[in-house]
Amino acid sequence: MRFGTFRAMAGAAAALVAGQASAQQVGAPTPGGIGFQSAATELAGDLQWLDGFMLVIMTGIVILVTGLLLYVIRNFSAERNATPARFTHNAPLEVVWTALPVLILVVIAIPSLRLLDKQVTIPEPDVTIKAVGYQWYWGYEYPDEGIEMTAFMLQKDQLEENGYSSDEYLLATDTRVVVPADSNVQLLVTAADVIHNWAMPAFGIKTDAIPGRVNQTWFRVDEPGTYFGQCSELCGSNHAYMPIVVEVVPQDDYDAWVSEQVARRDGTTEVAAAD
Repeated sequence: MRFGTFRAMAGAAAALVAGQASAQQVGAPTPGGIGFQSAATELAGDLQWLDGFMLVIMTGIVILVTGLLLYVIRNFSAERNATPARFTHNAPLEVVWTALPVLILVVIAIPSLRLLDKQVTIPEPDVTIKAVGYQWYWGYEYPDEGIEMTAFMLQKDQLEENGYSSDEYLLATDTRVVVPADSNVQLLVTAADVIHNWAMPAFGIKTDAIPGRVNQTWFRVDEPGTYFGQCSELCGSNHAYMPIVVEVVPQDDYDAWVSEQVARRDGTTEVAAAD
């Protein structure tokens, strides 16, 4: 079978596992959903493809092993084979059942290592953001712009005034991480107290925030929109109330937002126009 055909099969399997992700709300979980969110980054798309690729391989292995078991049960029972053979070795068979798993592992390793390299090789960033996990909220810094802010989960009665709908309760925060579309964003992740985890499913990101250590990852989102994530490391009694909101906007809107934040930081009333 040609690799292109196999890749297409794996892609179809990924779509099946995603539960028709394209029909889901972009960047947010869907009630009753059983699959992935729609991929907002190339990395997330590759991760979902690899999941489908693995599903094809695992399904094939299950079918093969189940078929062999049924064959042995049927043909080598005491009723059909009253006098069993006495040999203990079969060299060709042993070569096959040793070589086949090795071949499967090699086939899995090639795309896995390529994807791992894409995850850890961070391109030249256009924007750098530092995310710090606290019990139980996130702090953000834009070191190049000198911007700092915190993000707390909104209560139900605060959603509408902050531009959220009622079904975004437990996902919405009072401030959002704002990044420009079609730009490389480097994310530095750490924590101030216990281990947290900065996870954004639509971006294919899940990075531990560890006290005394800075982990890094990156993403590039081409489509403007609002994307939701959460802390994904058990970090105490309010672990479930540490949502993450990333707003991806056009470059001009991002420049205007930066100017507004800098003006607010400096205590000025006039916001410089974005270049």
